[in-house]
Amino acid sequence: MLLDLFLTFMKIGFFTFGGGYAMISIIENNCVERKQWITHDEMMNVTVIAESTPGPIAINCATFVGYKQAGFPGAAAATFGIIVPSFAVIYIISMFLDHFLEITVITHAFQGIKIAVGILILKAGITMVKKMQKGTLSQMIMLCSFLAMLAINIFAWNFSSISLMLAAVIVSLFIFIAKDRQKQKGGAKR
Repeated sequence: MLLDLFLTFMKIGFFTFGGGYAMISIIENNCVERKQWITHDEMMNVTVIAESTPGPIAINCATFVGYKQAGFPGAAAATFGIIVPSFAVIYIISMFLDHFLEITVITHAFQGIKIAVGILILKAGITMVKKMQKGTLSQMIMLCSFLAMLAINIFAWNFSSISLMLAAVIVSLFIFIAKDRQKQKGGAKR
């Protein structure tokens, strides 16, 4: 199991460019659909938690999946597996190529990779929206967050996405508390 965790996440690390968001759809494909180590709901939860905790999202996801499968050794194996490829590539590049990004072929390759990364991130977002619980509250928060992020990007406002996430959390908690109080009042009247 530990070797399987290590090799699976090492493969994800080697063949995914663009960071954690680009890796989400590949992690989901491997861990939810192929190996069935976690459910889709767990993947959505770990993505949200990994996004809101310190550290790279892909490493946090790998650590969660590894821990769920084999405890602390599994978390270490999965985390090490996802870190090794990036470390090895950067180490090799730094050793042998002083002006790596000045090479024309490399520059053009990275331009193509940018497009692929954008598509991977879009695919992960679409998949999450499709499988999201279809409650009115979650749809309204998603729509408002999307419109807020769109406005922030269009008008180049200096606004942190973390602040937007915290605002969504506060609104959700406020509505949850209000509904809970309303339910308790309804139960007390009977």
